[in-house]
Amino acid sequence: MVHHRYATVAGREIFYREAGRPDAPVIVLLHGFPTSSFMFRDLIPELADRYRVIAPDYLGFGYSDAPPVEEFHYTFDALADLTAGLLAQLGVTTYAMYVQDYGAPVGWRLALRDPQAVTAIITQNGNGYDAGFVPEGWEAVWNYQREQTPETAGLLRQFLSFEATRMQYVAGVPDPSVVSPDTWHHDYALLSRPGNDAIQLALFLDYASNPRLYPALHDYLRTSSVPLLAVWGDKDPFFGPDGARAFAEDAVDPEIHLRDGGHFLLESDLPEVTALIRDFLARRWR
Repeated sequence: MVHHRYATVAGREIFYREAGRPDAPVIVLLHGFPTSSFMFRDLIPELADRYRVIAPDYLGFGYSDAPPVEEFHYTFDALADLTAGLLAQLGVTTYAMYVQDYGAPVGWRLALRDPQAVTAIITQNGNGYDAGFVPEGWEAVWNYQREQTPETAGLLRQFLSFEATRMQYVAGVPDPSVVSPDTWHHDYALLSRPGNDAIQLALFLDYASNPRLYPALHDYLRTSSVPLLAVWGDKDPFFGPDGARAFAEDAVDPEIHLRDGGHFLLESDLPEVTALIRDFLARRWR
């Protein structure tokens, strides 16, 4: 049974999905853009027989609060602060993490702040290396980071369109018919809330802070020996397969699997990804 809950963290209402025994080892699922914990709706039941699974929505995403940018300074540091506050409130002190897209910079911050808390890392198209960026997918973001003008902002707002949202789900998928339209319709409805475009622009701008963390992340991977599984859709238009391979440079004995798929690999490859996760955690959980 998956429970759908809310918690008040630092005065903000944070939505999260939870399943599994309260005393089981914890897995925290950290979602990407432009989605929410909804992306884990099918994975959570596949893991909850053995683990306590917690999947929050970040502020501004999903069913969590979405205060306007005039009231809240949206940064990845702030998203990590709220996630850490939620885990503390739930009594979680050690956990494995699954990171995807935006979940990676949130998860890396959590790991760097409290290295002993993280028992294992599963990264599914969750980038941690410059080699992982596909330049064509990031040009508009990088232009906006260099100069915030009506023109650069306008190009990024196009990325919040219905067609762009759909593209993120079907690009690189061998058979797009297996991807439910519920995904992009759900995400687009939430992206389209008044003021949400400004929230997303703020995070696009702050994404420049994430590559600056990569050297510290690489040092953490080397010194902590944290078990790491990289399972990657190899046709992701934003984070290419070199981003998965790069973890072999620093992680200790990483397990790297490139799958025939795109950015949201769970939508087209759920049974195979689930099997890899369960096997990895059964053998490597620290």
